[in-house]
Amino acid sequence: MNLFETYPARLHAALSVLAERGALPAGLNLGRVVVEPTKDPAHGDVATNAAMVLAKEAGSNPRALAALLVEELSKDAEIAKAEIAGPGFINLTLQPAVFTAVLRSAIAAGLDYGRGAPKPDPKINVEYVSANPTGPMHVGHGRGAVFGDALASLLAFAGHDVTREYYINDAGAQVDVLARSAFLRYREALGEDIGAIPEGLYPGDYLVSVGKTLAEQYGDALRDKAEWDWLPLVRQVAIDGMMAMIRDDLAALGVVHDVFFSERSLQGRDGNTNAVHQTIEDLRSRDLVYEGRLPPPKGQKDEDWEDREQTLFRATRFGDDVDRPLLKSDGSYTYFANDIAYHRSKFTRGFAEMIDVWGADHGGYVKRMQAAVKAVTNGQGSLDVKLCQLVRLLRNGEQVRMSKRSGDFVTLREVIDEVGRDAVRFMMIFRKNDATLDFDLAKVVEQSKDNPVFYVQYAHARCASIFRQAREAFPDLDLSPAALSQADLSILTDEAEVGIVKSIAAYPRLIEAGAAAHEPHRVAFFVHELASAFHSLWNKGKDSPQLRFVNQTDRKSTLARLAFVHAVRSVLASGLAVAGVAAPEEMR
Repeated sequence: MNLFETYPARLHAALSVLAERGALPAGLNLGRVVVEPTKDPAHGDVATNAAMVLAKEAGSNPRALAALLVEELSKDAEIAKAEIAGPGFINLTLQPAVFTAVLRSAIAAGLDYGRGAPKPDPKINVEYVSANPTGPMHVGHGRGAVFGDALASLLAFAGHDVTREYYINDAGAQVDVLARSAFLRYREALGEDIGAIPEGLYPGDYLVSVGKTLAEQYGDALRDKAEWDWLPLVRQVAIDGMMAMIRDDLAALGVVHDVFFSERSLQGRDGNTNAVHQTIEDLRSRDLVYEGRLPPPKGQKDEDWEDREQTLFRATRFGDDVDRPLLKSDGSYTYFANDIAYHRSKFTRGFAEMIDVWGADHGGYVKRMQAAVKAVTNGQGSLDVKLCQLVRLLRNGEQVRMSKRSGDFVTLREVIDEVGRDAVRFMMIFRKNDATLDFDLAKVVEQSKDNPVFYVQYAHARCASIFRQAREAFPDLDLSPAALSQADLSILTDEAEVGIVKSIAAYPRLIEAGAAAHEPHRVAFFVHELASAFHSLWNKGKDSPQLRFVNQTDRKSTLARLAFVHAVRSVLASGLAVAGVAAPEEMR
C-alpha cells in the first residue's frame, strides 16, 4: 500500500464528485496537483495543493475551493480531519487504521516494499566514473562512482530500465603519454636503470606491472624500434592494464558497469565506422555546422578557442553561450566533437534519457553538452549532468595528501582497504553531491552514533538480534511474514511507534521522489533518520516494559512488535541496498 498513490486517487474522486454536482468545471488539469507528507506532523499526515493550483482554472479563489474539497473529503471514513491551511493548502489527518494497513503491506512485501512498478520507457543511461585509463582512481573518482551507482540502483528500484555505462577515454593525447610512461617501465623491466621519471610522464609505480607485462609479451623486441612502431602496441597493453586495475578497484567498491564504451570506437579505427564524422555531417546537413571565427573569450581562456576560421557547431541555437569548435588546427577532432558523437550513440542505442556524473571541474562543459544532445536528438533526448564536488580526505581532522602507490594522491583503493566498502559508499552519499565532502578516515570506523554508517547498520543488526531473542523466548512462535502480518497491530499506539510507522509509510514516496530528482542522498538521510528513531524507541523500552519488543508474559504484544520490527528491518535493508551497503545481522 502506497499512501501517495491511494490519496491522489481519492482526491481526484472528490474533484470528480464536485464536477458532477456542478460545483466545479469538468476536465480540470490535475497535472500539478500533488499529495505529499506535511512538513510538520502537528499539521496532519498528508497535504495537498489542489485548491491552490486549480482555483484559477475553476474560476474560484483557493480558500473557497479548499472549503468545497474539505467538505467532500471529510465524508471519507479513512480521513479523521481535513483542514484548510494558509491561503488554501489542505491538511489531512488519517485514521490510525490507515497506517495499520500500511504496516501490514510493508510486512508482507518485505524487501520489495517501496519498489516502483516497471517503467520500461524511457530507458535511462547513467554514465559515471569514466576516469581516464592513465592510473589508479582517486577518492574524487570514488565519489562519482558511488553516486552514479547509487543513483542507478535508486532508479532501478523505482521501476526504471537503467543501463550503467563507463566511457573509456582512450583516444586522446593522454593515452600516448601513458604509452610513453609504460615504455619507460618496460625498459626498466628489461634491466635498464631509467633514473628519475621525466617531467610530463606518469611517475606512479602502478605502471611497473605494465612494464613487466610488456617484457614478458615482447621480450626486448620493442626496445630498439622507432616510437611510431611501438607506440600503438604499448598503448593498447597499457590501456588494458589500467582498465583491469580500474575494474578491480570498482569491484572492491561494489560497482559493476553494464557497458564499457571506447572513445576510439567512434573515430573509424579498428574497423569501426567514423561516427564523429557522421555526426558532424548530419549536423551540417541541418545547417548546424558552419565555418566561422569565434570572438576571444571573456575572462578565463577557453582551451578550444583559436584565433582562426574554424568548423563550428551552432550551440547558441540550443541554449549555449557561444558556438563551439569541432576540429582542431591540425584537423583532429576536439573533445567536444567526440562527446557529441558519443551522446548521439547513446540516443541511437535507445536512451532518450541520459544522466552523466562528472567532477566539479567540468561545470563549464554542461551547457554545451546539453545543447549538443538537444541538437543530435532533434529535441527528443535529454541530458542531466550531476556534478560531484571535491572530497577532502582527513585523518582526525588533518588533511591526508600523499600516496605510496600513485606518487602524488591517495588512491581510492587505499581508502577502501583501510576503512571498508560500506563506510566509503555510505559516506559518499550522506552528503548532497554538489557539496564538498570531508571524509575523515578515523571517524568513519568509529563504533558510535556519531558515525552514520555504523548507526544505520547497528539498527539493522539490532532488529536481527530482537528476532534471535524472540526465538529463544518463544521457540514455537511462527515468525514468518505471513504470520506477522496477521498480528494485532492496533496495540502499537505509543507516539514513538506511530512516528516510525508513518516514516515507513513515506518510504515509497521517498523512493519515487528521489528517483525523479536524481538524488540518492535522500535514501541515506531517510535510513539514518529511521535508525535514529528506532534506537530511541529501543532505549525507551528499557524504562517502559510495555514497549519492549519481546515480552515473555505477553505473546500477543510480542507478535505485534516483532511484526513492527520486521517492517523496520526490511526498510533499513532496502535503503542500504539502494546505497550499495551491507545490512549485517550482527555487528562485530
